[in-house]
Amino acid sequence: MSPQTLSTMQWESLDQSLSAQQQALLPTEKDVDFYYQHGWYISPPVIPDAAIEQAMVGVERFYLGERDAVLPIGQGYSDWQPGDGLDTIRNNEFVSLQSQALRQLALQPIVGAIAARLAGTQQIRLLDDQLVYKPPQVQDTTSVGWHADRAYWATCTSDQLLTAWIPFHDCDVDMGPLVVIDGSHKWSGLEHLRGFSQTNLTTLSTQLQQLGINHSIKEIPLTLRKGQVSFHNCWTIHGSYPNHSQRTRLAIAVHLQDASNRYRPYQNDKGQAIHMFDEQLCRTLPNDDPDFSDPNVFPELWSES
Repeated sequence: MSPQTLSTMQWESLDQSLSAQQQALLPTEKDVDFYYQHGWYISPPVIPDAAIEQAMVGVERFYLGERDAVLPIGQGYSDWQPGDGLDTIRNNEFVSLQSQALRQLALQPIVGAIAARLAGTQQIRLLDDQLVYKPPQVQDTTSVGWHADRAYWATCTSDQLLTAWIPFHDCDVDMGPLVVIDGSHKWSGLEHLRGFSQTNLTTLSTQLQQLGINHSIKEIPLTLRKGQVSFHNCWTIHGSYPNHSQRTRLAIAVHLQDASNRYRPYQNDKGQAIHMFDEQLCRTLPNDDPDFSDPNVFPELWSES
């Protein structure tokens, strides 16, 4: 069966209600305070094994080129293909808009409910997602360089955007986990820290000095067990170590919007208009601005209502 277009795809919906057991797993006031102070948080195990196993089937289908829905635009975003090489990082964006199984994982209501409590919002919507695969025992080329997500999201109005990072398995230091710079979400001057593709993780001090930033650097590797999820603020500096283990490292990063987020025009210091690829996918408002609440592109994970 041919994949449907994004606008005509009838996605299976997820029940947003949480069980009493799930409610007990939401962040406490102490956890929320920790997140505000440090810029990151690690949940208890909240993703059921069955959801991860179902998503793994979706990953296999995705890498074989099978899609449930196709994006209306085929370029301009990260979309690894087999011809790009097997011994390298595979980075595929917007997978939850193309695969039902991956959508079921990315849009887990418990993830949205945790994010809502951390961000202090009544609603959480998808912004973007990335399926990231690191082959085993490849040298430092499988590092992800230091960056702040918000630097890539200049046309968003909110500073409470955040990312949920969901591994498909236990992820220790050897496997190349996400690593954050503790407390860096409180620093100013990070608007141009866009080093995702830079694999040298030893240059952060130099990068910060070039941006006029002088802070002590404390790296925190976010090692997780299967079912746990890490969250980090959109201004938190982060990257990931290379995978030195004998196993593939697979995770999905789910980028999330709070209720207040809207589109804003933005120009860089050279006067050039800056855009996100998402803007090309969603509907527009009466004033022709992109609508960051378009449910076809930015589906809701959680709402208190």
